[in-house]
Amino acid sequence: MAGTLRKRDRQQAILAELHASPSIRISELAHRFDVVTETIRRDLDELSEQGLLSRTYGGAAGPPLDLEPSLDDRYRTKVDQRSAIARAVPGLLRNGDTIMIDAGATTIYVARRLAAELKNLTVITTSFGVASALAVNPSIRVIVCPGEFDMGDGGVGGPDTLAYLRKFNPTYAIIGASRVDANGPSDENSMSAWNKRVMIERAEAVILVADHSKFEQAALEHVCALDELDYLVTDGSPSTQFAAALKKAGVGVKVAEA
Repeated sequence: MAGTLRKRDRQQAILAELHASPSIRISELAHRFDVVTETIRRDLDELSEQGLLSRTYGGAAGPPLDLEPSLDDRYRTKVDQRSAIARAVPGLLRNGDTIMIDAGATTIYVARRLAAELKNLTVITTSFGVASALAVNPSIRVIVCPGEFDMGDGGVGGPDTLAYLRKFNPTYAIIGASRVDANGPSDENSMSAWNKRVMIERAEAVILVADHSKFEQAALEHVCALDELDYLVTDGSPSTQFAAALKKAGVGVKVAEA
C-alpha cells in the first residue's frame, strides 16, 4: 500500500486491520503503509485516546467483542481456522460487488477481513455481528434485514427477513453451515436454514465457509444440494471420497492453511 495515504484514511485502514486481527504491530503497519514507525506510533496514540483501540507494547489490540454469549463463545473457538478461512475469501470477490452474508461465527471473521481488504461493497446481511464488523470501512454500504432476533446466531429470521432478502440480486452469497456432506450443507437452526436457502436462490454464486471438522456429517435440516454451491472455503483438505463428491458437483475448493 502506498505511503501517500492521508492521515484519516491511514487510521481508518489501521482500524479495519485491527478488526480483522486480534492485534497489530507498529513495525508491520509501518511497512504496509510505507511510513516511519513514529508516524504509526502517533496514529495509534491518537486512536487510543479516542477509545478505538488499546495500546500494547510495540502495537495495539482491539476492544472486546460485544456479542451475545452463545455466539461469542463460538466466535472465540477455532480462531486460527476461522481466521485462515476468512483470509482466503477476499480473493474470490472484487471491489464493488454486492454480497449477501448470513449469521454465524465464521461469517463474522469473513466480514472483518472483507472490511480490511475490499471497498465499495454493498452487503445485505441478517447478522448484527457481520454488520458491525463491516461498519469500520466507510466505503462499504451495509443493509441489515428486518426480522425476529435469534440470540443463538446473533441475527434475524422469519417471514419478514425472507421477503426482504428476495428484493435483492447479489453477485455472491456467503453462508456458513453446521455440517456439510455429499448431500450438501445442513444446519441445526431452521430459521437460519431458510435464510441460507433464499440467499442461495437470489445470488449468482454461492460461497460456503466451513472448517474441516464439519465435513461428512449431517445436521438436523438440509439446506441445499451440493451442486448449488460454487465454492467451499475451508481450512483442511476433504477426504478422497468427499473431494470426489465436491468435484462431481462442480464445487471449487479453496483450502487455506491455518
